[in-house]
Amino acid sequence: MAKGRSFTRQALRDWGWGGTETSEDALLVVSELLTNASLHADGCQELVLSAGETALRIEVHDRTTTLPVRRPAPRPGVPGGRGLHIVERLSDHWGAQAYGTGKAVWAEIEASRLSRDVTAAR
Repeated sequence: MAKGRSFTRQALRDWGWGGTETSEDALLVVSELLTNASLHADGCQELVLSAGETALRIEVHDRTTTLPVRRPAPRPGVPGGRGLHIVERLSDHWGAQAYGTGKAVWAEIEASRLSRDVTAAR
């Protein structure tokens, strides 16, 4: 997970979106998706980041076709069950798609949110 966060941090810097509150949110989304892949799908096979004009897209690919299910509200004091709630809260859109022998769980953060932070940070 540390490599995934480091890779993401550098990509965000390269795209001019580093060091902001929303970029920190993106790092947390990456961590949660990678953790879920590790806990529920024998690990991440690929982390894909895409910087489009409208959004940053984060995809975590694994080798199971079982789609994630967001649990009802996490219970206080009970570990687990918060990852997809965090992803849902910090991203603008998220989902999962099965393909062949695996799936991709993805999240998108609107570029305007990342760009707004860059302006505010100056």
